[in-house]
Amino acid sequence: MEKKINSRVILITFIIGAFFVILNETLLNIALTKLMTVFNVDAPTVQWLATGFMLVMGVLMPISASLIQWFTTRQLFIGVMTIFLIGTIIAACAVNFPMLLIGRMVQAIGTGVLIPVIMNALLLLYPPEVRGKIMGTFGLVIMFAPAMGPTLSGVIVDLFGWRWLFLFVIPFVLFSIVFALKYLQNVGEVTRPKIDIISIILSTIGIGGMIYGFSSAGEHAGGFLSITIISIIVISIISLVLFVLRQLKLEQPLLDVRVFKYKNYTRGVSLFVIVIMAMFASEIVMPMYLQGPLGYTAKVAGLLLLPGALLNGLMSPVMGTLFDKYGPRKLIIPGTIMLIGVMIFFSNITPSIPIWSFIMVYIILMLSISAIMMPAQTNGLNELPKHLYPHGTAIANTLQPIAGALGVSIFVSIMTQSTQSHIEKQSTPVTEQLMNEAMTIGVHHAYWFALFLCCIAFVIALFIKKAIAPESDMES
Repeated sequence: MEKKINSRVILITFIIGAFFVILNETLLNIALTKLMTVFNVDAPTVQWLATGFMLVMGVLMPISASLIQWFTTRQLFIGVMTIFLIGTIIAACAVNFPMLLIGRMVQAIGTGVLIPVIMNALLLLYPPEVRGKIMGTFGLVIMFAPAMGPTLSGVIVDLFGWRWLFLFVIPFVLFSIVFALKYLQNVGEVTRPKIDIISIILSTIGIGGMIYGFSSAGEHAGGFLSITIISIIVISIISLVLFVLRQLKLEQPLLDVRVFKYKNYTRGVSLFVIVIMAMFASEIVMPMYLQGPLGYTAKVAGLLLLPGALLNGLMSPVMGTLFDKYGPRKLIIPGTIMLIGVMIFFSNITPSIPIWSFIMVYIILMLSISAIMMPAQTNGLNELPKHLYPHGTAIANTLQPIAGALGVSIFVSIMTQSTQSHIEKQSTPVTEQLMNEAMTIGVHHAYWFALFLCCIAFVIALFIKKAIAPESDMES
């Protein structure tokens, strides 16, 4: 029966669907300013198109572990792609901002479930000795699609208008669904575990509150010291602690946190979180610095970051192949060393920096991320027994939006507060030169924190070992 499964066709099906779903995550970012004018909304309101999307994704990912065990691969893939299609159509037809936001959140439902479904299926389809190459190939989609999003978005908005950001995606999603109906085969078994409603409520409050709290910190006057933000984050932490304690007691947990008993998985996920924080934060802080003290336009800033982002995606399959051949240490340890070097460079950046050196360092940043992220995650998942695959992939994917929101909020908060503090200490009038000087100091402080995180990543990398897949699925 298993010999009849065409792994290559299944992988192609996943890549087609995932590319346009993941592309959609960043496709709207550059159009937010335009949408503020179209729908007459302010910046914090329009930002919900990004924050709300991340929120829905984060809330749904823990539930994905149970969904994977309740429905077949075909049912889930075609179902989530159909939900994504419905959301895209709603957004394309939006006549007001609430309708656009609803469409965007329906899209997020499809996106939030799709990635764990695909990763779980790939783990079941391919043996550990070739998983690096396969995860790397899929990683090409995960990295390449978001990198293309802002550039593609700028062209589409300028030439056709914002609605085409959604209309452009519809035929490709339809093709993906038709292709899946014809070729996609089922992978794994449907076990239908009992779903604990209390666990769903606790994870929704905990993860949703965490992402909302971190994402909203910059909008409140006190930042992280705001009573509202502190309250939201404290409630979220309490909910997550209760969630974890409940999972340890349940016979069929919603999300089996026992995956953290596996040391390589824990180390891999820790590296994954640190790298995501550094990457998301750099993608926010660096464009701000390029458009501030360095004086570039938004489009030019995007183009300066593009070579690094594209190379990050293109190197993902290469890193996967090297991982299969040499194991994780020979990639991850040099990757963390390069990451430390990049953070030292950014923590000393000045407006007089030659732009070619910035581009080169940003390329090194993205290369180091590709050398760490997919190998660390794949090596960690390789150590798990098969029955924990849905839980391992769900936890890793749940942590991604949390780490992204946390990284952005901490970096931006450090940068903003340091900038403001420097300005307040000066007795001279606020000039453009003073603003640029203050922002440079703010960026330095933000990257000092990043340097600290990357040093932790290096220490973790020293303890990474090549994971040995369990001989039996009974290991737990």
